[in-house]
Amino acid sequence: MMAGKNDKPIKAQARLFVGQPMAAGAAIGLSAEQSHYLRHVLRLETGAGLTLFNGRDGEWRAVLDSATKRGAMAIIGDRTRAQTVEPDLWLAFAPIKRARIDFLVEKATELGVSALLPVFTRHTAVERVNVERLRAHAVEAAEQTERLSVPTLHEPQTLSGLLANWPAPRRLLMCDEAGSGAPIALALAALDGPARAAPWAILIGPEGGFAADELANLHGLPFVTPVSLGPRILRADTAAIAALSCWQAALGDWRLTPKRLDGDYAGRGSGS
Repeated sequence: MMAGKNDKPIKAQARLFVGQPMAAGAAIGLSAEQSHYLRHVLRLETGAGLTLFNGRDGEWRAVLDSATKRGAMAIIGDRTRAQTVEPDLWLAFAPIKRARIDFLVEKATELGVSALLPVFTRHTAVERVNVERLRAHAVEAAEQTERLSVPTLHEPQTLSGLLANWPAPRRLLMCDEAGSGAPIALALAALDGPARAAPWAILIGPEGGFAADELANLHGLPFVTPVSLGPRILRADTAAIAALSCWQAALGDWRLTPKRLDGDYAGRGSGS
């Protein structure tokens, strides 16, 4: 742990995502928004402890060296966690209304997705997606949940475009509200070795459901596994959370024993 005057440990009070490479002793610039959060929300002063991560170099302790309305500077100390391999899980979803899509992105990040892909389907009611706002929600959720990365947020595309350029050998778990797929728990349990080891994506349709021709196309693709999420009709954001939870429990890192951090910081992200 970094030390201050009289070699007393400095307790980190905020955890922030940064874009720069990190190494012991390096000076890292923080954004004006992060500086505002540290100065005016947390009311931190020079010398306060921070925890920083960038999705590549693990997690590091740092000390706030300066902070103004234009930005802040932090000095890197020792590394607290090395970068680890996380599940390679995409979430493709039809955009929904603002409050719910913000919630969906936040919870998907908490549940460990590696990429978020907004997809326009025939019945998608929302016509525009504010990618930068969603990216800010993903960053904040990553800061709060102690994960070491932030999911990639892709520009919106059509469902046909997504499927036409689908990367092998990634598999697609398609949540079919029509109920034509096997129950998700049974479908995941029945996967063979290569399918279990493959990278996966989960597809959530719009609130109006997939069109008949979209469903027919999806069912005909060899990399698609249709599944049912039970007897009730779920909202799109609820369906995403349910499917991600099932996948993480069956194939993802929920099978691992959690290694808790040492709890030396109280801050919960940048509040962006």
